[in-house]
Amino acid sequence: MSKFAPEIKPVKSERDLRVGIVSTLWNRHIIEKLRDGAIATLREAGVAADMIDTFDVPGAVELTFGASKLIESGFYDVIIVFGCVIRGGTPHFDYVCQSVTQGITHLNAECDIPTIFGVLTVDCEQDALDRCGGTAGHKGVEAAQAALQMYDFVQKTNEL
Repeated sequence: MSKFAPEIKPVKSERDLRVGIVSTLWNRHIIEKLRDGAIATLREAGVAADMIDTFDVPGAVELTFGASKLIESGFYDVIIVFGCVIRGGTPHFDYVCQSVTQGITHLNAECDIPTIFGVLTVDCEQDALDRCGGTAGHKGVEAAQAALQMYDFVQKTNEL
């Protein structure tokens, strides 16, 4: 359990929660840690392995498209996106971060399926490593916890 995130109660198996995870190929060694932490957290919460699907896209800008396609499929209850953008010496970092943030925000505002933002935007590789099981917690675990919370939120609001 991360000291940075709230405790999540186990998911009841009868919910049949379907999770789609879209991850970037860039900075793969970091992304795999985020994704693996999320999957382990979902499994510990009672989500069956065959209810979690993973997909890859080239980079962070493509995360919005990947998430959008999964939303359009109507097959998933929640989407998690994972990426890692490391600041360099050009404005590219700012453009990529702004693009993916606005894209995922748009999906959350316009769609009925929550998309969880698991994109690290960091100054250096060590900052990213600190956020996938290091001194700054585990953002993959926290993204999975957010996915579970948003699924519960949608279920409750559907009952209104």
